[in-house]
Amino acid sequence: MQMNPTLQLPIFTELQQCADKLGLEAYVIGGFVRDLVLKRESKDIDIVVVGDALPLAKAFALLHKQSDFAVFKNFGTAMVKTADWEVEFVSSRKESYQSNSRKPMVSQGTLIDDQNRRDFTINALAISINKNTFGQFIDPFGGLIDIENKIIKTPLAPDITFSDDPLRMLRAIRFASQLGFTILPETFEAIQQNAERINIISYERISEELNKILLSPKPSVGLKLLFDSGLLKLVFKELYNMHGVEVKNGKAHKDNFHHTIHVVDNICEETNNLWLRWAALLHDIGKPSTKRFIEAEGGWKFHGHEDKGSRMVSTIFNNLKLPQNEKMRYVQKLVALHHRPKALAEDGVTDSAIRRLIVDTGDDLEDLFTLCRADMTTRFAEKIALYKGNLNKVQQFVKEVEERDELRNWQPPITGEMIMETFKLQPCKEVGIIKNHIREAILDGKIKNDFNEAFEYMKTIAAELGIRL
Repeated sequence: MQMNPTLQLPIFTELQQCADKLGLEAYVIGGFVRDLVLKRESKDIDIVVVGDALPLAKAFALLHKQSDFAVFKNFGTAMVKTADWEVEFVSSRKESYQSNSRKPMVSQGTLIDDQNRRDFTINALAISINKNTFGQFIDPFGGLIDIENKIIKTPLAPDITFSDDPLRMLRAIRFASQLGFTILPETFEAIQQNAERINIISYERISEELNKILLSPKPSVGLKLLFDSGLLKLVFKELYNMHGVEVKNGKAHKDNFHHTIHVVDNICEETNNLWLRWAALLHDIGKPSTKRFIEAEGGWKFHGHEDKGSRMVSTIFNNLKLPQNEKMRYVQKLVALHHRPKALAEDGVTDSAIRRLIVDTGDDLEDLFTLCRADMTTRFAEKIALYKGNLNKVQQFVKEVEERDELRNWQPPITGEMIMETFKLQPCKEVGIIKNHIREAILDGKIKNDFNEAFEYMKTIAAELGIRL
C-alpha cells in the first residue's frame, strides 16, 4: 500500500526516532489507522509498544515540553496531549474476562495478542513506526478488506467478543451508524444472543454510545439496529415502547418509533446540535401513555402528549445518566412546545398566541422551528407543502410581532419586588396574582409592554383584590 501522506507528518518522524533510539518495537493501532484508510480526520493516536510503553511516552513528552503528560499506572498507559494531537501509549497485552465483569485480567503480550483483544477487524489494524518497517500494515484479520467492503465483524468468535465486553455490541451499532457499514449477519446474531449481557454495563457508557449514534450522519441506522438487536428494549424502554401500530374500527395510527427516527434523520440535515437531536428523539415520547381511541374525534388521539413527554424528559435523562442541567431543560422546553406552531396554524394565528410563543420559547425559537420542520414525515407531497406553508405563515407572524413588541427573553416591566414595595406587602399569593395579571394583560394586548401602563394596571388589579396604596 502506498505511504499515506499523514504518516509523513513530523509527529510520526518524532515517534519513530524515539522508538528506535530506545530500541522499542512500536505501532500505530486502532481507530486512527482505520480513519487513515477511510480518509477521515483524527487527532487521537494510539501507540502500542511491545514491552513497556512508558519510556517511549516519556521520551516523546520531552520533545513537547508544553504538552500535558499523564501516566495511568493502574492501566500501564500514558497520555501526551500536544496543541494538535492526543497520543496514548499502551504496552501490548492480552486479556481474559470473567462473566460478571467487563474489566479484564491483563498480562503482557505480543502485538498479535493485542490485536486479538480488539473489538472489530477494522480496529485491529496496526502500522509499524520503526524505521526499517515504517508504514508497513499488520492486518491479521483482513481489516483492510472489511473496510473496503464496509463490513463490521469481530477478530475472534463474536459470541466470545460480546460476552467478554458487552459494550462492544453498542460500539458495533455505533460504527455502523457513523461509517455507513453493515454488521456481518453472524456478528449481528451474536449481538441478539448476548443482548442481556448489556445489563452489566454502566449507563454512563451506554449514553456515551447513544450520543455518538445521535451525532452520526443518519442516526436511524443505529436506532433501528438497536431495536432489531433487542438492545433498545433493555437500555431505553421508553423509546422501544413507541413501536407498533394498533387498529380499531378499521382505523390505525402511525408507528411512532419509525416516525421518530425519521424525524431525527430530518433534523440532522439542519443541525449538529446534540441536544436538539435529543429533542427530536423525545418529541413524541409521551404518545404511548396518552394514546386513546376517540370515535367522535375521528379515531386515535394523543391529547397532551407534548406535556406528558416534557415531564418524562427529566426521568429519562436521569436514568441514562445524561446531564440534569440547562441541556435537559432545553430538551424539556422543546418537547413541550413542539406542537404549538402547528396548532397555531390550524386554530388561527393571533397576536396574543404569537406573543406567548415568543415569550415561552425565548432564545430557542429558531430551534423550535427547526424541530417543527423535521416533524414533517408524511409521504404525501401536498400535505408537506400545506404544512410548510402554515409553518412559514407562523414564522412570518413571529417576525412581525417580535419587531413590534420586542418580546425575546421578555420579562414583565413590573417585578414582584416592585409590587411589594409599592403596597408595603410581605411575600404572599396576592403578589403573584398581580404579577401574573400584568403578564397576561400584556400578552393578550390589553395593555402595552410599557412600565407606565403596567404600573396603572397593577393598581387596578390590586384594588380589585382589596389592596390599597
